[in-house]
Amino acid sequence: MDLTRITRQSHRKARPGLRLMNRFELTGARAHEFCGPARRRLALWLAQAATRDILWIRPDWHPDRLHMAGVHRDLDPGRLTFVECCRPADLLWCMEEALRAGLLDLVICDLPEPPGLTPVRRLHLAAEAGVERTGRTPTGLLLTPGDGGAPGVETRWQLTPSHRTEADLWRLTRLRARDAAPADWMVARGTDGKPTVKQTDPTPEMEPA
Repeated sequence: MDLTRITRQSHRKARPGLRLMNRFELTGARAHEFCGPARRRLALWLAQAATRDILWIRPDWHPDRLHMAGVHRDLDPGRLTFVECCRPADLLWCMEEALRAGLLDLVICDLPEPPGLTPVRRLHLAAEAGVERTGRTPTGLLLTPGDGGAPGVETRWQLTPSHRTEADLWRLTRLRARDAAPADWMVARGTDGKPTVKQTDPTPEMEPA
């Protein structure tokens, strides 16, 4: 019996992608999701691993914009190319076409809310088409507010500020991954200014009812 005909698991070949903070591997040719109040900071940290320029797609009506003086601490702003869309439907369409072209390491789409399952699947397929076209491996990144929740993404990560008087600190949470359990870490800037995972933050035990 051919078990591949009855299993629900994907048999696609895992492709090398980008390493987040030189520790967490994000599979290439797939769409991932970053959420939380510091999601754009986390996106800049991922962009550090890209060897080519980064495309950043955003809605032109949304007031949140990157401040280039703040960006400079993590990434050369000259590496970012911004595309502003005037219609919600154009955001994911633009991302899909950029992934299909296969010319960039990282395509970021800043969304006002999580997309549905069908658009996410289309992003995966577009990224795979980009690999077939150029031999390069584009990675898609969705930025969503709150706790995110885009169905079908390869992984979902959340970054939340946890600053102290003497140090800049963040809590990094892996909310979802196909091959790893949820987990928390504390992140701080190293002496070189780069983000460094300091420790694993253990999940507190549940109190008895």
